[in-house]
Amino acid sequence: MAQRLATEYVKTCLTLTEAEMIQFIQLFDGEDVFLEAKVTDNGSREIVLRDDSGEEVILTFERSKGSYACEGSCRVNDPKLANLIRKAVSKFKGDAIVNRIYPAFTMKYVYKRGSVVQISEIVSGKHKLVYEYKDTVGQFERLYRKQVVEQQISKVYTRIDELLDERNRSDSVVGQRNVDEQLARLAHKLFELEA
Repeated sequence: MAQRLATEYVKTCLTLTEAEMIQFIQLFDGEDVFLEAKVTDNGSREIVLRDDSGEEVILTFERSKGSYACEGSCRVNDPKLANLIRKAVSKFKGDAIVNRIYPAFTMKYVYKRGSVVQISEIVSGKHKLVYEYKDTVGQFERLYRKQVVEQQISKVYTRIDELLDERNRSDSVVGQRNVDEQLARLAHKLFELEA
C-alpha cells in the first residue's frame, strides 16, 4: 500500500451555525490534536489545529447572518489531522476538493454536501475517473417530468391542428376571430411548455 505524503484541501467550504460551531470544536476534543479557538472583534472565529509534530492548520470562519463560513485551502501532512478535517467536512455537510498525494499519483476527491460524489486518479497530469455518484432516482424523476411535458406539448399541437382546420372551414369573420384568440392562447401555452 502506498504511503500518503500529504492531503491537500484545495477548496473547502463549511457553513456552521452557532451550535454546530460548538460541535465542530468538540469533534477535535479527545483526539491527539491541540485546538486553539480565537474570537475576533467582528465575532468571526479562527480555529488553529496543531498535531504532536507541530504541524498547524488554521481555519478562519467568517461570521455572517448568524452563521460561520469557512472557505479556504490547506495542506496537511499528518494523516490523523487530515482524517479529522475529512470527518468535519462529512459531518457538517461541507463541499470540498481534496487531493490525497502519494509518491507516484494523486487521488482527487470531490465532496458535495458532505458526501463523496467523484473520485479521480491523477498520474502524470492525466485524470482517470474511478467513481462518480449517479443520482438515478433524480434522473428518473426528471425524465418522468420531461415526458409529462412532452405529452402536454403533443396535446397542444393536436389542438392547434384542429383549430387551424376549423379556421379554414369557417366562413364568418367572428368565427375566425374566435379561433385566432384560442390559437393565441395555445401559442402562449406552447411557449411556456417548451421553455
